[in-house]
Amino acid sequence: AVMLKNENIICISSIDWDFIWQGHQEIMSRLADNGNRVLFIENTGVRVPRLRDLPRLKKRLLNWRRGISGIRKERENLYVFSPVVLPFPYSRIARWINKRLLLTNLRKWTKVMGFNDVVVWSFLPTALSLDLINSLDVKVSIYYCIDNFSASSPAVHKIKRSEQNFISQADVVFVTAEELYNYCLAYNEKVYKFPFGVNIENFDKTRLEEQPYVPEDLRKIKGPVIGYVGGIHKWVDQDLIGSLAREFPHYSFVFVGPLQENVSKLSKIKNVYFLGHKPHEQLPYYVNLFDVGIIPYILTDYTMNVYPTKLNEYLALGKPVVSTDLPEIEKFNKRYKDVVSMCKTSKDFTEGIRNAVEDVNREEDIQRKIEIAHENTWKNRIDQMSNLIEQAVEERKRGKDLLWKESLLQFYRASRKKTVRIAAICILAYLLLFHTQFLWFIARPLEIRQPPASADAAVVFAGGVGESGQAGQGYEERVAHAVSLYKRGFVDYLVFSSGYVYMLQEAEKMKDLAISMGVPAGVILLDKEAASTYENVLYTNKIAFSYNWKKVLVVSSPYHMRRVSLIYKKIAPHLVVTYAPVSHSLFFADRKVVMAKHIRAIIHEYVSIIYYFWKGYL
Repeated sequence: AVMLKNENIICISSIDWDFIWQGHQEIMSRLADNGNRVLFIENTGVRVPRLRDLPRLKKRLLNWRRGISGIRKERENLYVFSPVVLPFPYSRIARWINKRLLLTNLRKWTKVMGFNDVVVWSFLPTALSLDLINSLDVKVSIYYCIDNFSASSPAVHKIKRSEQNFISQADVVFVTAEELYNYCLAYNEKVYKFPFGVNIENFDKTRLEEQPYVPEDLRKIKGPVIGYVGGIHKWVDQDLIGSLAREFPHYSFVFVGPLQENVSKLSKIKNVYFLGHKPHEQLPYYVNLFDVGIIPYILTDYTMNVYPTKLNEYLALGKPVVSTDLPEIEKFNKRYKDVVSMCKTSKDFTEGIRNAVEDVNREEDIQRKIEIAHENTWKNRIDQMSNLIEQAVEERKRGKDLLWKESLLQFYRASRKKTVRIAAICILAYLLLFHTQFLWFIARPLEIRQPPASADAAVVFAGGVGESGQAGQGYEERVAHAVSLYKRGFVDYLVFSSGYVYMLQEAEKMKDLAISMGVPAGVILLDKEAASTYENVLYTNKIAFSYNWKKVLVVSSPYHMRRVSLIYKKIAPHLVVTYAPVSHSLFFADRKVVMAKHIRAIIHEYVSIIYYFWKGYL
């Protein structure tokens, strides 16, 4: 088997790049070193963040700023995408938004980089991850199932359905444990077990040095050293460690890795040391100084599926290993004839450590452990995985070749269905608008038509769409209606409001028209500034206030009246307003001929009302 080469790989990770070095970073680094181009997408989340996650969220924002729209070059052939997404992984709205946020950046980047025909390698089986895969130009999809997510935390139990969909759609599935293998096999027949490996090159280098480096923080710690590498998380049995430390007060219990849980009780024990997170390349120096490597995990539904990476790291330097009886280590022990000291009880663990420290390993025992580690290297793992991936690519190609006819027929069927749906919608819309009362039903709330009543002035609004649906048309009918109200004695003044200009100022044209119809120029007032309905009301209300008017008649289009009334209630509640739209319009004389004008005017009004609510005008 030979490692993949010259591929474009998108890794959807369940951890961040700067988190504890694990298989995610190891695999992608090796693939990048082998000539593949890799985009590593950092964890987009499987649960809603808590307060303790604030430092991680802050770091994500900083990482996003380090790159261009969150994407930065980490090393040759390897790019890291630190996306900023809404932290609600099971919300449909958040998922829809996050999908578009991610795809916008991904599509731009892949287009610029010529990153097509991608191999998608995912550690994260969320619905959002599946959305991304279904939206990309995918050559082959891989799911590496390394955790029982639904058992890891009550907050992520909802992931199970999307994970099952993810497994069934993947071209090939890798797992790290037997229980995960059985779980995935129920949804996909192409499932293969690949526990995490060991970066043997780093450990061999340390082992073969004549005088290996001794880290500063280990120099003052007395042996024997009982060591542990990795995150100190909730599955580490702190009660067991406390019991062991008290049982062996002259042994030093050293933990190398980030603290992910409260260890205040253990910290008080004098022979327990927490050295914190160390760069991955320095781990061999620490393991080299261990007398015993331990795996003190609590047995839970989650750890039943765990294959600890540290197992082969201990063996790579020939160290004896003492572990709780995890199922995966039990299988490992059967394969390699009890190379690990397995413990069911605290007493067993005590005896295991005592025997490991007191027993001087023969050279052949140390060499056997090193040989076992060499069988479980990352290079071997990735080479074997690569072979299966290439087989999946070939199968996918053959499937496409065999199914091209069916795919083409499906495309035509889908196109026909889409055409039929569109045609049906158009016919339904036509029947609804032209052969029912639906249009007039939705238009009715817009209209306010009151009998004319005595008022101080008639306020005429123009400059909008008018009855015609076109700006600059319809003012003639409104002026004529206002003149009629004046001549019939309902009002003493006419106010024409319009800031619209086409060749001439519309308000002036309205005045000239009214004068030509016998209205004295002295009773006509103009507002020539209003550029919207809101300003029509605002400026004419100022005129009314200056003349101390208490009542006005408003003349405009019938569909315009609801919006006008809402604005008056907002900014001039003291004013008594009678709404007297034009009664008959030449523009709307024949409903069937000018139906489009009705539709346009009605839609315009509803959209305008929504917009005015949003702006706070109503």
